[in-house]
Amino acid sequence: MPISKRNVVQPWSRPKPTKEALDYSQLVTIDFSKFDKPNGKFELARDLAEALQYDGFWVVVNFGIPQDLIDRQFALGKHFFNNYSLEEKSAKECDFENGDYFGYKKVGAKTVFGTEVRENVETFNIPKFTKDDTYRELLKQPFYDDFHDEVSSFSRITQDLLVKRLYQLFAIILELDESYFASKHDYDLPSDTHLRYMQYHPRTLEDDEKVERTWSRAHTDFGSLTLLFNQEVNGLQLKLSDNSWKYVKPVYGGVICNIGDTLSFWSGGYFKSTIHRVIRPPEDQLDEPRVGLFYFDRPGKTADIEIAPSPLLKRLGLYNKVEPVNGHHYVRQRVKNYHESSDYGKRAGEVFQVGQFKIQDGFD
Repeated sequence: MPISKRNVVQPWSRPKPTKEALDYSQLVTIDFSKFDKPNGKFELARDLAEALQYDGFWVVVNFGIPQDLIDRQFALGKHFFNNYSLEEKSAKECDFENGDYFGYKKVGAKTVFGTEVRENVETFNIPKFTKDDTYRELLKQPFYDDFHDEVSSFSRITQDLLVKRLYQLFAIILELDESYFASKHDYDLPSDTHLRYMQYHPRTLEDDEKVERTWSRAHTDFGSLTLLFNQEVNGLQLKLSDNSWKYVKPVYGGVICNIGDTLSFWSGGYFKSTIHRVIRPPEDQLDEPRVGLFYFDRPGKTADIEIAPSPLLKRLGLYNKVEPVNGHHYVRQRVKNYHESSDYGKRAGEVFQVGQFKIQDGFD
């Protein structure tokens, strides 16, 4: 009896680095091997503080997740996209109309910038594996059952070894109790936090030129914190304060991290939620789809966003007593707003607001 192709996962083959000379941003590197050493957290917080204010992006290395486990997740992501039928992948689709990101989004669902060119991103968003199994029955994809144990293990160790420690550093920077942010993002609290497999399908140069070579339009992230495990295929760019765009350089063994809207709100804008985009990769990296592995951390359903009562923010004049906004509600409203149209337009100059918290939602 033949073995089901569904159960045979090919090892991850890391794409080759580009030979093109690209204009890279200079991101701060945070070495987590120092975290548990005497004064280590405070030294790391000092190193991280400037990145949070100006770049909003940084790199973490030596965070304790073995590279073979990360490679396995890339392999599983590629396996999901390539070896499950469209019917199997679509068993639970993202419900953008209700702000729900969990599940599958097929490629080509919308047009881009008012052209006939279709967007080229395929995603699978996997919710947390909480102790009470809140989300166990949510996803109907066969993949969810086939690889439940190893995906759930990876999801939780990402929270424990990366996310939780970063929240401790953020709290130290703002002179708050170290649990201030971590408690609002506890893994076992219901939230829209998810692990994401993403696959960008290459388009023809002719189609890419029609949409200014855009693969993901300029945006800020909706939640609190985003982790991008090293992605060798270039294309990610961030917008600097001088309005220039620079590439984010892949770092083997590293994780690219960035602040999202809700954490920026909590910090009174002290932590920067940076505009970023994805454009057509270099020509020597276009021979296969661009596979990504992400972790998006979002506030717990009961967490309210308000400017944190930080001594630092008070000294800087950034603290104001404002009416709290539920973090889960904010994220869901943002998702609905972002995906409401059948076309991914630039929406230049548009502002999105819930309560007193607002962000620019469209960019040239």
